Amino acid sequence: MSPDASSALASATPDALPKPLPSRDTAVQYGMALLTVILVAAPLAPVLYQSLLDRALYDSGQQFTLSNFSRLFRTDGFGLVIWNTLVFATLTTLVSQTLGTLAAVLFGRTDLPGARLFGELFLWPVYLSALVLSFGWYTIYGPAGYLTLWVQALFDGAPWNLYSLPGMAVIAGVSQAPVAYIYCMSSASITDPTLEEAARVAGAGTLRTLWKITLPLLLPAIAYSAVLNFTVGLELLAIPLVFGDPAGITVLTTFLYNNGVASARPDHGLVATAAVLMLAAVCVLVWLQGRLLGNTRRFVTLGGKATRPRPFRLNRLRWPLCFASIVYLLGTVVAPIGALVVRSFTSLLSPMVPLADVLTLGNFASMLEYPVYLRSIWNSFVVSALGGALATALIGLIAIIVLRSDFRWRTPLHYVALFPRAVPGVVAGIGFFYAFALLPGLGGLRNTIWILIVAFTMHYIPVGLGAVAPMLLQMSPDFDRAARVQGADWWTASRRIVLPLMRPALVACFIILFITFFKEYTTAIFLFAPGSEVIGTTLLQAWTQGEVGLVSALATIQVLVIGVCVTVARAMFGVRLHG
Repeated sequence: MSPDASSALASATPDALPKPLPSRDTAVQYGMALLTVILVAAPLAPVLYQSLLDRALYDSGQQFTLSNFSRLFRTDGFGLVIWNTLVFATLTTLVSQTLGTLAAVLFGRTDLPGARLFGELFLWPVYLSALVLSFGWYTIYGPAGYLTLWVQALFDGAPWNLYSLPGMAVIAGVSQAPVAYIYCMSSASITDPTLEEAARVAGAGTLRTLWKITLPLLLPAIAYSAVLNFTVGLELLAIPLVFGDPAGITVLTTFLYNNGVASARPDHGLVATAAVLMLAAVCVLVWLQGRLLGNTRRFVTLGGKATRPRPFRLNRLRWPLCFASIVYLLGTVVAPIGALVVRSFTSLLSPMVPLADVLTLGNFASMLEYPVYLRSIWNSFVVSALGGALATALIGLIAIIVLRSDFRWRTPLHYVALFPRAVPGVVAGIGFFYAFALLPGLGGLRNTIWILIVAFTMHYIPVGLGAVAPMLLQMSPDFDRAARVQGADWWTASRRIVLPLMRPALVACFIILFITFFKEYTTAIFLFAPGSEVIGTTLLQAWTQGEVGLVSALATIQVLVIGVCVTVARAMFGVRLHG
């Protein structure tokens, strides 16, 4: 910047800055705000509307009624559905919080050998969809799973049963433990070490210091992530569908699935009312998250002096805990994913049959013979690439309006953009199905991938904002102020200065959305049609048909693509893909 421009910027006041061109700035800001409101409201309004109708909203002669709510609670077994949902979510939360907190302390605050590698492996379940993880656990620990058959041959029975609420909760808890790990690691990394040093000086040992000092300071992170994991436990579909349905265990998500997609004559009143119930519950939990996050100032221990906590010495426990960590990661991460990949290259996976005798490429050859499988792979790439790019552009514009403009409605717009985090994927899918059926002129999009792109974009706006907002908040406003001093309006300054400087954050946002779209399945279940299948929906269809080999092959492709994306993103951009 020239000296003249610098002096002009230094002396400029808000009143002295040139007035923006109201026509273009206002059009962009109001246009984006309206688009965001429509996108977020599109799946919610039709669900609420359908819950108050006595028949499907696309039928003629509907009448408003509240009988759907009373009919839902009088449905046979619905009380058990609610109970199963609460038990499953509670057990999932207990498992995930226990594992995640222990891993955060063990891998992040001790001198455990290999802690960094263990932490990376611990995170891998969060990169994959629960659907793929379910198939992996079935392959290794199911009734005919490799390890199950091996244990049965040795001990005349396996000590586990995945077709139960505790078994389902273990799988879900392991898949969600990285969430607790991430929050607790972030909190532990900024803890003032003088508190722990004082405990050591007072004679406290490692375990007592951890119990009395370190863990209490992690309570905000534990509480916040616990609410998040409980919310996810309410929303999970794949694990209850794969392991609960065959055992007659129904939770709220499988109730919606069985009475919606899987039903020959869907009861739209019951489905919409149950979706409203789930939406209300999740909204309360998200509000509770905000309250917990806003009440953590009393736990702040980081002062102005930059310090780094000293790792706890495990002494004689170092190698036993290292061995325990290896066993855990092999059993819960490496074995399920590895067995799934191996199963894709075999006609049968059993400890009773030598692996060399069953190796084959037949599963992939069969996949190439059926257009639906190739189409689902291609659709997943298109939805992820095109949808990720469009969603990134939308999110980037929302971010600069919310954080770098004087738009009068920027605060309400921020709340609207964050609201989809309270919308379960199942509810979003149902809502968009109703919206596209209700609104004239949109029927032609119902059997295309565009409906998936729209639905995925809406559902993951908060995830994208989480990737973009931190960098935007760190950028000095002096850059765009300098452009405004030179006569540029807000849109020109944003387009030529702010957005180019945001390129690293936008790239990170695109990569996160690409991976998230590629593994998404819950929203798509209610929206796909022949020709618009994605890998997740095809996996479910192949599973219900008993095509275990094809399921493994498709899941392996998904694991491979996501693995490459995660590796490249972290190597080239240092992107932390935890969102």
